[in-house]
Amino acid sequence: MKPFALELGLGAVILIVLAGTVAARGENRRFLGWLSILGVLTLAIVALVMAPAGPAFGGKFVLDGLALFAKRLFLVATFIGLLAGVSSPQAGFARRAGEYHLLVLTSLLGMLVLASARELILLFVAFELMSIPLYILAGFVKRDPIAVEASLKFFLVGSVSSAIMVYGLSFVYGAVGTTDLAAVAKAMGSRDPLLTLGLIATFTGFGFKIAAFPFHMWVPDTYEAASTPYVAWLSVAPKAAGFVAIFRVYFEGASDRAAFMVPLAAGLATVTMVAGNLMALPQQNAKRLLAYSGIAQIGYMLVGVAAASASGTAMVLFYLVAYVFGNMGAFLVVDAVARAEGSENVAALRGLAQRSPMLALAMLLFLLSLGGIPFVAGFWAKLYVFWAAAQQGLYWLVLLGALLTVVALFYYLIVAKRMYIESPLRPERVPVPLSLAISVALCALGVVIVGVYPRAVVTAALRAAAPLF
Repeated sequence: MKPFALELGLGAVILIVLAGTVAARGENRRFLGWLSILGVLTLAIVALVMAPAGPAFGGKFVLDGLALFAKRLFLVATFIGLLAGVSSPQAGFARRAGEYHLLVLTSLLGMLVLASARELILLFVAFELMSIPLYILAGFVKRDPIAVEASLKFFLVGSVSSAIMVYGLSFVYGAVGTTDLAAVAKAMGSRDPLLTLGLIATFTGFGFKIAAFPFHMWVPDTYEAASTPYVAWLSVAPKAAGFVAIFRVYFEGASDRAAFMVPLAAGLATVTMVAGNLMALPQQNAKRLLAYSGIAQIGYMLVGVAAASASGTAMVLFYLVAYVFGNMGAFLVVDAVARAEGSENVAALRGLAQRSPMLALAMLLFLLSLGGIPFVAGFWAKLYVFWAAAQQGLYWLVLLGALLTVVALFYYLIVAKRMYIESPLRPERVPVPLSLAISVALCALGVVIVGVYPRAVVTAALRAAAPLF
């Protein structure tokens, strides 16, 4: 039962929240949010003390180092996202809190299963279990036509990506004759055109899931329209799951046979970094700016994928940890200001340092981390990913990434300029609910602690990635 412990525990939490949703009466169901938060926190603590376990179902479901690392990351990100959203002032949230948290927990269950899947059908089912609740949550404010439109775009793009992915997996099955990932890894060096076509089509489907360019078209509209605490979680957890799936399919057991991934991942990293950074430059809406910034961040992570090595994979895992704290924190500060000002534009952050110095300091830390400035978590993330790529001779990709990091600093520092140099819109302090303040503080602590002492996370990432190769 140990390989399924976290999944079974989360299933119990889902059933309890479902029972509470059915039994609760009246408008105020916020206690269901706190119930979900408590359940996820308990599972996160359990995950932190767990050790890897043996495989189940004949090796098709594993709790190895990679799965455990990913599950810890998913649980921490979900805890922060739920804690930030429990105080949401959106109309109807209190009445529909049960549905909201059930959808989030169901998507989280898909992520947990995905991290352990070593079989193509199980991998695809877990992907859909993760993805379908996300489409609904994007349009959770169903009376807002913009949110409904964004949800529809997200659903259509996601459906196309799923179709492409399963089409590619069908070619993989046709070429290998089995859905076991170990057999797929052994067949990668066969140069079978059917297998190559299937792996490329599957990678295209993954490209939609991680929001790499040119498969990013759902990101800006969805981020702008959906509730910000949900977007903060959406921007990190499902993408981390996508990268874990890429490692499972293309790297686990493939060793040198994964070399065919290098030009594909390097090309996708190049266009994603360039497009994400350039499209972020003219943005005036803070959530859209962070959306395009997130696309660029995916490009940097793909640099580590292009290395196709144990160190490259480990550094992508480290990057995901830094990204969770930095990106979620930035979104949550935008949410705090938007609740006070009624606007999500960058202009709403004017003079934030004079109004709420600690909130502005937290936002500055998040921006510096996303920009890769020493010595916060994002600096080490970029440095380690570039170093892993350089070890494989991808110097041109490292140089391009470094140049685009300078471009990214331009739009990050514009936000910092608004907060610290421009005059405030009003003198009143920005009110921040306690749960949201704790979420921001946790993200700030994560950025600082990982930046000051990255060794612990790097060691854990290396330990998780090494067995893949």
